[in-house]
Amino acid sequence: MSQDLATLIDKRVRTIPDYPKPGVEFKDITPLLADPAAFRAVVDGVRERYDAESVDAVVGIEARGFILAAPIAYAMGAGFVPIRKSGKLPARTLDATYDLEYGTETMEMHADGVSPGDRVLIVDDVLATGGTAEAAVRLVRAAGGTVVGLSVLMELGFLNGRQRLTDVEPYALTVA
Repeated sequence: MSQDLATLIDKRVRTIPDYPKPGVEFKDITPLLADPAAFRAVVDGVRERYDAESVDAVVGIEARGFILAAPIAYAMGAGFVPIRKSGKLPARTLDATYDLEYGTETMEMHADGVSPGDRVLIVDDVLATGGTAEAAVRLVRAAGGTVVGLSVLMELGFLNGRQRLTDVEPYALTVA
């Protein structure tokens, strides 16, 4: 990870206290997304990190993970597969329930979104407690895919989320 890229991200992500509920410090990535050079640097940084992995599909986690994963998939010549909250996908799905720092959630992926043997990169905006990332790994594997990486824009290191990911090494562009 480039220190310049980490600094750029840190300058463009703002913290919103007590959102969505008291005690949570929400990381708002919209200023980064609005800056074309910063957005391009993030996409290029992830693409460069995983270029040698022969990625077939990039999985993006709803909702902000979509914003990052789709252009990364395009840049890598890979397909894009969404993981969404329960009830949002129209075809047959696989599901996984997980704990967040402020509740419990279930997310789904189309059962045919990842084919057996596909090499998959999972992308999200923030790694917090690790529950969302862990559930995404379970979904990809349930479909028969191989997780070649997990990339996040920002890791909230104080929440120790990477400890839940025992066999996948997260790649964070910056750590807060």
